[in-house]
Amino acid sequence: MIRATIKEERCPMKKKEERVKYTKEFKQDAINMVIEQWYSANEVGRRLGVGQSNVSRWVREYRADQKDVAEGEIPRKELEAEIRQLKKENQRLQMEREILKKAAAFFAKESN
Repeated sequence: MIRATIKEERCPMKKKEERVKYTKEFKQDAINMVIEQWYSANEVGRRLGVGQSNVSRWVREYRADQKDVAEGEIPRKELEAEIRQLKKENQRLQMEREILKKAAAFFAKESN
């Protein structure tokens, strides 16, 4: 069970607490303790030094992903990643279209 910490400094005037980022293995261990060993999320949180709400969220997300896989659907995380990628591509294509419009207008003026 490994945890990594990430410290983000945004403004030197404000002192912000360190944000802890948990590894996938750490989260999976916590989920397994709840699902397979029947510990409560509160107990797992106390044992691992993590908030109960974090453990509950991890378990809820895991169960939702497992439900999607069982129903033959694409997992939510994969859909969200695809949506992000498509939005980036859409933005790039819109920018290219604007450039082509300006180029067409430039060459139309030049030919007259």
